[in-house]
Amino acid sequence: MLGTLTSAWNRVFAVLGRVSMYRLAYLALAALAVIALLLSFFGLVGPAPLELVVTLAVLSAVCVGVDAAMQRVLGLPWRIESSLITAHILLFVLRPTLELGGLAGVAIAALAASLSKYVLAWRGRHIFNPAAVGATVLTLLSVPWPALGSSSWWVGTPAMAAPVIVLGILVLVRTEKLRVVTGFVVIAVAVAVLRTAAQYQAAGVEVEVLDIVSPLLWSSPFLFLGAFMLSEPLTLPPRRWQQFAVAAVVGVLAGWPIPVGDITLGQERALLIGNLVAFAFAVRTAVRLTLVSRAAPTPTVRELTFRVHDRLSFVPGQYLELEVPHRHPDARGTRREFSIASAPGDLPQLKVAFKDGSSSKPLSSYKKALAEVGEGDGLAITGVWGDFLLPKRDSAPILMVAAGIGVTPFVSQLRHTRLTGQERDVVLVYVVSGAAELAYRDEIEASGVHVVVFSRDSPADLPPHWQWARGVRLDADGLLRVVPDIGARHAYISGPAALIADLAPALERARSITTDAFSGY
Repeated sequence: MLGTLTSAWNRVFAVLGRVSMYRLAYLALAALAVIALLLSFFGLVGPAPLELVVTLAVLSAVCVGVDAAMQRVLGLPWRIESSLITAHILLFVLRPTLELGGLAGVAIAALAASLSKYVLAWRGRHIFNPAAVGATVLTLLSVPWPALGSSSWWVGTPAMAAPVIVLGILVLVRTEKLRVVTGFVVIAVAVAVLRTAAQYQAAGVEVEVLDIVSPLLWSSPFLFLGAFMLSEPLTLPPRRWQQFAVAAVVGVLAGWPIPVGDITLGQERALLIGNLVAFAFAVRTAVRLTLVSRAAPTPTVRELTFRVHDRLSFVPGQYLELEVPHRHPDARGTRREFSIASAPGDLPQLKVAFKDGSSSKPLSSYKKALAEVGEGDGLAITGVWGDFLLPKRDSAPILMVAAGIGVTPFVSQLRHTRLTGQERDVVLVYVVSGAAELAYRDEIEASGVHVVVFSRDSPADLPPHWQWARGVRLDADGLLRVVPDIGARHAYISGPAALIADLAPALERARSITTDAFSGY
């Protein structure tokens, strides 16, 4: 039974890896809206069916209209999914209504949320969660003008708890924020229990803790706030410990709202303060680059070498976000993430590598624009992120599993290890479609690590410490055959989510597992 559940979950994980984060978030929110509409016919949620439909229509029209206008004026790419995500989040945060005053308030909140993406922004990234800004603006305006309405967080109801949990987990697994948001929910509920217990005690009423926990968990907005707002990648800091710190701040403030005049420091205001903390962690200026050269390590892999003109700090295994401005960008925009293939000691030289587009799939506007960047042209790094880092203890045995271009973070780590004179016990399992696709052979060979190659054909002239896995298919059993001491190693795997899912039964035996899943760009 457990094996069947594991297999099913692995298949879900593989499917999620093929869906963009924006699209998955929108689909999950749209599904929640449909579920809420169905529940409204039975009176299981606060809003009535027509109130939900009309309110969502107003929110969508304003968010889409403002985003389209602003991005046309500023010459930025328009992502309709981003507009619809904001509209759907506001649907669950605000009070749906059919009253003209209330609908005007809904429109104001949507306007404020959309404008905040451009006005309250730094280096092209919005600082605050847009929906939280919109809800806060409406709440402040409701003090002098009550008819406009305010935030209500009606999504915090028992009937919506299960759908929010299931769909939220899908989003959090795809964005790799499940642990962070779980920490937030635990802290928020714990703080809220303490607050409620203190109120009962002050009133001289005895109550069991379990009687407090249940309604706080199922009838509060904590689940939705964490899964669909706190987890927003654009407003989280780069490192995991920083994300946990932000989650803790928001959890405390959400669990114990602080009165501020006629309003309280509730859910959305708690999130805004968390966004400020995240901004303090992540604030940085763009790093200017000049393209020095292009190379083709394999028939399908392209390498770009840049010269860095500003201060840049990164740890081997991290990735950067590269902006390539171009006209008429498609829905995926002008920025992409690339694992860094060089070591910190190589600066001011910096290398990234990526898989070239296949003839069977049309190139994205980004890839077309990147292909037109010539030597001497300038670009910019807009951020460095990631926790795909080797253990600080040099003596910890390591297993690296790379699929194709997923080898790039390992190349950075192995080169850094060699340049700094570290000695590590490393086994690299390198999966490629064919021997010709073995990228960075010289760099990996220079590191001296043991390498196991999985490919359809035999690579020529393998070094003594390399081996070809003859006919062994890389699944969980195949990995255990070539790395029998996996139980003593810390496993790092960089490749498609489908491969990670296939290897999960073997990887679970490792001392720890760190993944760097990607789905292409």
